[in-house]
Amino acid sequence: MRLGFLVAPSGKVPVKVVARTFASGKTEKLVYQILSDLGLPSGKNDAIERADFTFEKFYELYHKICPRNDIEELFRAVTQGKANAINLDQFINFLNEKQRDPRLNEILYPLYDEKRALEIINTYEQDETAREGKSLTKDGLIRYLMSDENAPVFLDRLDIYMDMDQPLSHYYINSSHNTYLSGRQFGGKSSVEMYRQTLLAGCRCVELDCWDGKGEDEEPIITHGMAMCTDILFKDVIYALRDTAFVTSDYPVILSFENHCCRTQQYKLAKYCDEILGDLLLKEPLPDYPLEPGAPLPPPSALKRKIMIKNKRLKPEVEKRELELFLQGELVVEDEIKEDASAVRKAEPTEEAAAAAPTAASQEGGEGGEVPAVQYTGSTTNVHPWLSSMVNYAQPIKFQSFDYADNKNIHHNMSSFAETTGMNLLKQQAIDFVNYNKRQMSRIYPKGTRADSSNYMPQVFWNAGCQMVSLNFQTSDLPMQLNQGKFEYNGNCGYLLKPDFMRRADRSFDPFADAPVDGVIAASCAVQVIAGQFLSDKKIGTYVEVDMYGLPSDTVRKEFRTRLVPANGLNPVYNEEPFLFRKVVLPDLAVLRFGVYDENGKLLGQRILPLDGLQGGYRHISLRTEANFPMSLPMLFCNIELKIYVPDGFEDFMDALSDPRAFMGAAKERSDNMKAMGIEESSSGAAADASKGVKKEEPTEPPLVFDPITVESLRQEKGFQKTAKKQQKELDSVKKKHAKERMGVQKQQNAAIERLVKGKSKEEIKADSAIRKVIQEQNSQWGEMIERHKKEEWDLLKQQLDDQKDILRKLMETTQAAQMKQLEAKHERDIKALNSQQAKISVETSKEVANDKTLKTKGEKDRRLREKKQNNIKRFMDEKKTAQIKQNREKEKLKVTHDKQLEELDSDVQKLIDMYKIDEEEYKMTSKMEFYA
Repeated sequence: MRLGFLVAPSGKVPVKVVARTFASGKTEKLVYQILSDLGLPSGKNDAIERADFTFEKFYELYHKICPRNDIEELFRAVTQGKANAINLDQFINFLNEKQRDPRLNEILYPLYDEKRALEIINTYEQDETAREGKSLTKDGLIRYLMSDENAPVFLDRLDIYMDMDQPLSHYYINSSHNTYLSGRQFGGKSSVEMYRQTLLAGCRCVELDCWDGKGEDEEPIITHGMAMCTDILFKDVIYALRDTAFVTSDYPVILSFENHCCRTQQYKLAKYCDEILGDLLLKEPLPDYPLEPGAPLPPPSALKRKIMIKNKRLKPEVEKRELELFLQGELVVEDEIKEDASAVRKAEPTEEAAAAAPTAASQEGGEGGEVPAVQYTGSTTNVHPWLSSMVNYAQPIKFQSFDYADNKNIHHNMSSFAETTGMNLLKQQAIDFVNYNKRQMSRIYPKGTRADSSNYMPQVFWNAGCQMVSLNFQTSDLPMQLNQGKFEYNGNCGYLLKPDFMRRADRSFDPFADAPVDGVIAASCAVQVIAGQFLSDKKIGTYVEVDMYGLPSDTVRKEFRTRLVPANGLNPVYNEEPFLFRKVVLPDLAVLRFGVYDENGKLLGQRILPLDGLQGGYRHISLRTEANFPMSLPMLFCNIELKIYVPDGFEDFMDALSDPRAFMGAAKERSDNMKAMGIEESSSGAAADASKGVKKEEPTEPPLVFDPITVESLRQEKGFQKTAKKQQKELDSVKKKHAKERMGVQKQQNAAIERLVKGKSKEEIKADSAIRKVIQEQNSQWGEMIERHKKEEWDLLKQQLDDQKDILRKLMETTQAAQMKQLEAKHERDIKALNSQQAKISVETSKEVANDKTLKTKGEKDRRLREKKQNNIKRFMDEKKTAQIKQNREKEKLKVTHDKQLEELDSDVQKLIDMYKIDEEEYKMTSKMEFYA
C-alpha cells in the first residue's frame, strides 16, 4: 500500500523506490534481478504500472528477497524433515502443543480439532492440491503465522471486553498532565491541538490550568502560570473537547481544572462549558448515584458521552444561596471582592511549588489553599456558584490521612499527589493506599522539577490502584510507551478494570510483597526472539531487548538482550536462547516490552504486550513507533511459552496433575527401558533421584520409647523403699505392743478365774453366777481391747497409705518430668539438626545458582537465587511448622499418658484404703461371741 502511494508524476511506481525498500539487507542488483524474474520492469530508472504491482506480486517479491529461513526451520521440525507439507495430524499437534496456552481451561477454550485445523488450512493455503490433501505447505504456514488470527494477544482484548459496570474508582483511567503543553514545562508552547491529539489517543482525563485573561475582552486563558509558557483561549479548548472527546471512546471524560480565575472569569468558564458542551456536560449527579457518604461512584457505562468537571466546590448552603442570587441577577462581583479573590489567587501555589513545598506537596496547585470539609472543598468566597454547581463525582479535597478518608467514607472526594508525595505514602502505607483507591479516586502528577516534561514510571502507582496516573503526553519516553501500550487494550476506551483483589473490600494486597496473591496463580514466561523483519531502512546492526514491568518482584529491565546482528536491518536472524521470566507473581499487572535498537542504541520500534492477554506459541509481533503509532512492516518473530509457575521439586507432581495418563505412560516406559537394560526398578529410582540431584534424607534419631510408670515400678524406687521399711517398723512396733497388752490381759484374767474356781467342782462352777459374771466382764474387756487394737492398726495403715500416696505421687511426677525433659531434649536436637540441614541447603543453593551456566546475567542469577531462597524459606517454615506440630503432639500424648498414670496411682491407693474400710465395717458387723460356762 505504501509503495503504491509513492508513485512518480506518471502515476507509476519507480523501481528505485522499490529497491530502496529492501536496501537495508540486500543489494539493489539482487532486487532488480528478482523484479526481472517476476516479469516486472527492472531497470534502475524504470517504473512499474500501478495495476501490475499487485499484492501477489509484492508478496512473491517479499519472500524472494527475504526468504523466511526461520520459518523453514520450524517447518522442517513439524514435518520432521520428511515431507514437503504438514499433514493434518501434524498440524493439529503443532497447534495444540506449540500454539495453545496450556493454562487455558479445555472446556472454555477447547483443544484444536480436525474441523478447526481444516478451517485454517482452507483459509491460508493457496495450493489447491495441498488443500484437497488436507495439508499445509510452507507458504500456507507463513501466511497463517503472519495473519491476525495468529496475533500475539487475544484479538478480543483489542475490543471492549471488560466489565464496564463497576464504580469509577475500580478502573485505571488514561490521564494527561498539563495537556495544553507541546514541549517543556518552562517556556513551553501551549496548543489547542494537544487536546485533540490527546483525546484521539484515548486519554480520558485532561488538565486545564485556567487563568484570568489580560486583554480587553478578559477572556480566560489556559497556560502554565508563572512559567513563561504561551497561552491559549479556554473557549477554544472547550470547542476542541466537544469535537474530539468521544471520537475514540464513548466513555466519560474528566476535565481536571486547576482554577486560578477570579469570579468574573469563572462565570465565563461555566458559561462556555454550558453553552459549548451542552448535553455532553454532566451538570447534576445521576438519580441512582447520589452524592452521599458511603454511596459508590457511578460506573463508566452510566456516564457514556458525558464530560465531568473536577474543580473546587462550595459548601452546599453557600452554593445554594449564591446560585439563587446569581439566577435572580443579584450576585454582584464588586471591585473589593475581586481584589480579595486576586489576593487569594496569588497566594495559591502552582503545582511545581506544591510539589516542592512539604506543606503543599500533597495538593495540586489550585488545591493548596482549600479548607478541609466533609465533602466540599475550597474557599467559600472564591468559587463561582454556577461553576460549583457543575461539579459532582470528582470533588477535589486536601488529603488529610487514609484514616480520615476512611472515617468520612465519601466516595466522590478525591485528592491529587505529586509523584514524590505519592511515593512516600506508598512506601509508608502501601496497603492503606490500595484500600483508599478501592473506594475513592486519586490522581498522581509529575513533580515540579521535571522541567523537560519527562515522565515518571507509572507502573508503581498502578500497582497501588491509583486511577489517574497523569503523564506528559507530549513526551514519548518509556513511561509514556508503557501507558499507551497498556491502554491500547479494552478497545482503547481509556478505562481498564483493576484486578479483583484491588477492588474488593474483603481482600488485602501489598504491592511490594513477593508472596503470591491469594487466588492468583503465578506464571512463568519464556520468550525466544527468533528473527526480525524490516526493522530499519538502513544497512545497520540491530538487537532486541525484552523487559517485563509489573510488581517490583516481577520487573526485569535491561537484562535480556539478543546479540547484535551486523549490517542487516531487513531480516536479521537472532535465534537466541529463550529469555526466561521464571516467576511472575501477578500476571494481571505485568506487561512485556519488546524494544528494537540499532547498533548506536537508537530505538527503532517497540511493543507493549499485557501478560494476561498474551498468546503462547510462534507469533509475529508488529512494532510501534516510540509514540505508539503502528508501523507498517517492522515486526519480530518470536516463540512465547507460557506456563503455570511451579516451584523447584514439584515439576513431576505438576506433570502428573496436568496429564496423569501421559505421566504414568512415561513412568512405565522409563521402567521398561530400565528393565531392558538389566537395571532393577529400585535402582532406577535411585538413579533418577541422583540425576535430579535429590538429596537423601539424613538418618534421624529414633523415637523415644518410655517404660510405663506403675505403682509396682515406683515401689521399687529407693526413695519409696526407705519409707516402706520405716512404716513397716512402725507397724511391727504397734503389733508387738498390742501382743504384749493381750498377753498381760490374758494372764490377769486367767489368774482371776483360777482364784474363783479353786476348790469347786464343775457343777458348782456352772451354777456360780459370780463366775459367769466375771467371765462376761472379761469377754467384754477382751473384745474392746481387740477392737481398739484393730482400729489402731487400720488407722495406722490408712495413714501410711496416705503417706505412701504422697510419696508415690512425688516419685511419679519426678519420673514424668524426667521423661518430658528427655523428650524436649530430643526435640531440641531435632530442631538443631533441621536448622543445620536447612543452612546446608541454603549454602548448596547459593553454589548451585552461582555455577548454573544457563543463567547468563547477574540479574538472572540474583532473581533465581531470590526465588530459590523464597521457596527454601517457605519449605523451611513448613518443615519447622510440621516438626513443631509433631513435637506438640508427642508432648501432648506423653502428658495424656502421665495424667492417666497419676489417675491410676490415685485409684490403686484408694482401692487399698477402701479395702481396709471394708474390713473395718465387716468387723463391726460381726456378732460378738459370749462365753458361758
